[in-house]
Amino acid sequence: VQVNILRYTHERARKIKGIKMLLVGEPFNTFYYKHLPFQLTNAQKRVIKEVREDIRSGKQMNRLLQGDVGSGKTLVAAALCFFAAKNGYQSALMAPTEILAVQHFGTLSSMLVPYGINVVLLTGSSVKKPVYEALSSGEALVAVGTHALIQSAVEFCSLGLVITDEQHRFGVRQRTELSSKGKDVHTLVMSATPIPRTLALSVYGDLDVSVLDQMPKGRIPIKTYGVTSAYRERIYKFIIKNINSGYQAYIVCPLVGKSDASDKASALEYYGELKKTWFSDIPVGLLHGKMKQSEKDSVMSDFKSGKIKLLVATTVIEVGIDVPNAIIMVIENAEQFGLSQLHQLRGRVGRGSVQSHCILITDSDTDYTKARVDTMVRTTDGFEIAEEDLRLRGPGSFFGARQHGLPELKIADISSDIMLIQETGRLADEISADDPELLKSEHSGLKQLVVRLFRDSEAFGTN
Repeated sequence: VQVNILRYTHERARKIKGIKMLLVGEPFNTFYYKHLPFQLTNAQKRVIKEVREDIRSGKQMNRLLQGDVGSGKTLVAAALCFFAAKNGYQSALMAPTEILAVQHFGTLSSMLVPYGINVVLLTGSSVKKPVYEALSSGEALVAVGTHALIQSAVEFCSLGLVITDEQHRFGVRQRTELSSKGKDVHTLVMSATPIPRTLALSVYGDLDVSVLDQMPKGRIPIKTYGVTSAYRERIYKFIIKNINSGYQAYIVCPLVGKSDASDKASALEYYGELKKTWFSDIPVGLLHGKMKQSEKDSVMSDFKSGKIKLLVATTVIEVGIDVPNAIIMVIENAEQFGLSQLHQLRGRVGRGSVQSHCILITDSDTDYTKARVDTMVRTTDGFEIAEEDLRLRGPGSFFGARQHGLPELKIADISSDIMLIQETGRLADEISADDPELLKSEHSGLKQLVVRLFRDSEAFGTN
């Protein structure tokens, strides 16, 4: 019952008053169906319909949007920002990294500014005072940023919508602080790290769940290979061949610099070695989390423009990098990364209409590593990968108990006892319908459990 206590919260959340946004008809149809240079997928149309119904209902929207890498979640976010702006409300989109925030800012600006919707960027390194003034006066209707959005100095004139991207990277307190800058605010949380379908309603029982389960037309499935370091010379030749054909590539390392405690590949060493040997005649770039933001911006600008042909990086490129011309992803020491992280990294390629490749290099021969590599080679379905990741790692590592407040089950395994979880969910629905306040004597023990769980875990009940 612990897992499904959130269903009780969900039923109560559905009754909370929310801003009623009615002006979502013809302006939206013109915006999305007449001026976009491509067709929306049926999944995008379905999800946009779901969120339109939410914000027109007069009840507060609390929705989780799951979508695999490249499925088009940003389009849904832009639609919501458009709705809010046309109804006179501001929107805030919070991303976990400055790179991702800058990319979202560029995407939303290109889509919304032509309709007279002013979009501003707020990050740790941006100039803040003009942005503060634009938000407090209502001149800016959309704010895109990092944690900088939740600073006390940030005041909104009429905040009506909060969107968080890569929601698993934020604590619930951070999301709540942003929502508290408005009244009756609608909330959308987006994730490109798929949660197994069988668990989404249990773990996020206080949220409605939408899934983008289609990819845009023209996307070609990425070919993935698992090899040992003995193949490194062949890999380098393969990269050079494709670069000479006009394409670009990534090489990802688990470490920034050399560590005495580890023999794993470091980006700094790798970058220095490749520039002197195999790629001495090819422009090579370096990107890692310890660089200054201005340096990161410069490297990414050069890579996007094609000035840099090969980018050696750490997992700082895991989200927010969109370079359709990059078609090769090499991941060194692949055993050091979780399945979902490997899937996210692989998603940096395959973003154009050319066949892309992901090469996982590992000399580990453990059954655990073999199982994970085999999964990556077998499928590009993020939800299937998430199911396998959950099975291999267990729920504690998969969800991150400290951040998500996922309760430890005493009599069930969340990764295997799906039928038991579904049955307790059905019982939780019956109880909440019959006795929503848990006032009946037979529910006194359950009420005590609810109170104790909410008291002990601040991650519950605050969406």
